[in-house]
Amino acid sequence: MALRKLRVYMGPDAESAAGPFLHEAPQSNTVRTTLGEILPLLADAVASQRTWLTDFEADEITISTDLHDVLQAYRHFRRPGA
Repeated sequence: MALRKLRVYMGPDAESAAGPFLHEAPQSNTVRTTLGEILPLLADAVASQRTWLTDFEADEITISTDLHDVLQAYRHFRRPGA
């Protein structure tokens, strides 16, 4: 009778874990991706009121200065009565 070996599954390999749209960054706890790839997912999560969003609401993100300027202008002009 053949002896069977059991192996513990530790998750996907680092090369295949990133998926088609995530790219590993130099730091171990960061991932680089485009805004266009994550925006639809985040918009759906907000519209669906997913509770896991609160787990990340205090996390800092890095955005370009031009995107920051556009978002600040958008915030200013979308105020009621503006």
